[in-house]
Amino acid sequence: MAVRALSARVLSIVPPMTQLNTPYPSTAYLTGFLRSRGVAAVQEDLALALVLRLFSPHGLHAMHACVAAVPQQRRTPSIKVFAREFSRYVATIAPVVAFLQGRDPSMAYRIAGRNFLPEGPRFAALDAYVDPHDDAGGGDPLAWAFGALGVQDRARHFATLYLNDVADVLREAVDPRFEFVRYAESLAQSQASFAPLAAALAAAPTLVDATLHELTLAALARHRPNVVLVSAPFPGNVYGAFRIAQTIKARDQSIVTVLGGGFANTELRELAEPRVFDYFDYVMLDDGERPLLALLEYMQGERPRDRLVRSFVRDGAVVRYIDAKEPDIPLAEVGTPTWDGLPLDRYLSVLDMLNPMHRLWSDGRWNKLTVAHGCYWTKCSFCDTTLDYISRYDAVDAATLVDRIEAVIAETGQTGFHFVDEAAPPKALAALAAELHKRNRAISWWGNIRFEKSFTPALCRQLADSGCIAVSGGLEVASDRLLKLMQKGVSVEQVARVTRAFSDAGILVHAYLMYGFPTQTVQDTVDALEYVRQLFAAGCIQSGFFHRFACTVHSPVGQHPEQYGITLKPLPAISFAKNDVGFVDPTGLGEHSHATLGSALNKALYNYMHGLGLDADVRSWFSGRVPKSRVPRHFIERALA
Repeated sequence: MAVRALSARVLSIVPPMTQLNTPYPSTAYLTGFLRSRGVAAVQEDLALALVLRLFSPHGLHAMHACVAAVPQQRRTPSIKVFAREFSRYVATIAPVVAFLQGRDPSMAYRIAGRNFLPEGPRFAALDAYVDPHDDAGGGDPLAWAFGALGVQDRARHFATLYLNDVADVLREAVDPRFEFVRYAESLAQSQASFAPLAAALAAAPTLVDATLHELTLAALARHRPNVVLVSAPFPGNVYGAFRIAQTIKARDQSIVTVLGGGFANTELRELAEPRVFDYFDYVMLDDGERPLLALLEYMQGERPRDRLVRSFVRDGAVVRYIDAKEPDIPLAEVGTPTWDGLPLDRYLSVLDMLNPMHRLWSDGRWNKLTVAHGCYWTKCSFCDTTLDYISRYDAVDAATLVDRIEAVIAETGQTGFHFVDEAAPPKALAALAAELHKRNRAISWWGNIRFEKSFTPALCRQLADSGCIAVSGGLEVASDRLLKLMQKGVSVEQVARVTRAFSDAGILVHAYLMYGFPTQTVQDTVDALEYVRQLFAAGCIQSGFFHRFACTVHSPVGQHPEQYGITLKPLPAISFAKNDVGFVDPTGLGEHSHATLGSALNKALYNYMHGLGLDADVRSWFSGRVPKSRVPRHFIERALA
């Protein structure tokens, strides 16, 4: 039911920092939904706007003024190069940004020539690349990656190193909290108290803060909203979100500010800190469509305040949680996301990783859609299975999904899609492929799946024919014992066969990997790396990343630690964020050992992704003595046979 003739003007904002190459989809979903219900809704990506303002000639001059105040004895190599080559940085920053935005492709020839850009410490990484086919060790160290004609990609990689050099200067001379994909993350991640964030917000603004302040005021002037939704998906967005709300409230107290997104959904479920509401009038949990309709109806006098949905409010000095427990809007009825209002030609396609699969997260602008809400498996013991974004599974039929795909293509003119599901269901993907074939619609797409046996070679070929270029999925600990303990529902042999089926169909495969799971030993870790080495060597996977296991209060491990042989460490009194919880594992490793092992695992994986070291004994990656792998040398080869 439409909200009648709403007077609300709703502005949805993406706060710093998220991706550089494509918009985070939360505001697109909310804006599309609100417009479908007759609400005047617009959106702004202040994360992108902040980067473009800082990484401009004007921004570099402001940065240079900060650098001038840094004493010589405290200047890092990055700062020294920036100060020495400042005029070259000012001359090159705008052409580099335009090139990475795809607006000036001919600039690739100058950038690739290595004589145009000033080169700071980040360029030293190029010396690490060795052509695995060049026994003499001479020639171009990147020829194996880009070939003789890969000018555009070569230039994009050099331009990315250049931007990272400038970002290092920004962090070292201006604001130590700055990162391209997160900002002041430690101020919010599992912070029991609001005090560190409150202190940072009360401190004098840095250049980054002052720039965000100006951009926020400009957005208010453009749109004149009376409701502002700030979606903070990660802890690294939270400081920026609060700075935005601080600016809004200082300008006009009557503007209603709302905080939502993944951070609130996971970490603020027990919020009790009244000071949060100096910045935000409401904090909402889980999918925003139903809570927002309830809020807008309340603002129009069409429902009482105590009928709000999944919303924290402040009454005097007390925080209250109000939930009328109304059903969520089905996925089939949320409408089509819209990117209207976002500067799609201004996102930056960066290339920090040469691996062809790994680069998809930062290279290219992808339209983000969801095949299904939640996860159809909901059993993995490390996952937040008790929370709505995992536990409530809700899919749409293939015809509706392709209708949305076609609407997005008509709006954006771009046919690349990233399906951001927790795990896209095999049957739904098969139906999607059939519907795309039926309509003779050509797209490119990739997304997250489970490596389950339903992905047969025939289905993988069908998905490739439909435009699938890559998939990512969880191999996690690469140990049958631990996979069973975490209720993953797959085995190493099964993962090998499924990933090989994707690879044989021409689909790139990325494996999410994990270390530090309860009861995981050094032997387990060495064995896991050997499985991974064999999977790379057999061409089953092309990319991967080892994540450190974190126990969360919303996961089966966090809720039933005794079943996993661990004891949870006591949590402090919590009034703000609650998510990660420490634990004692009497059968596993200590913190230092896991950190040491993690460094070795990611070093090995980095080399595997570049085709290096695949014949070496996995023990060579570890700094200390570790046991020999118990995995047969040809385990994966035999599993595939």
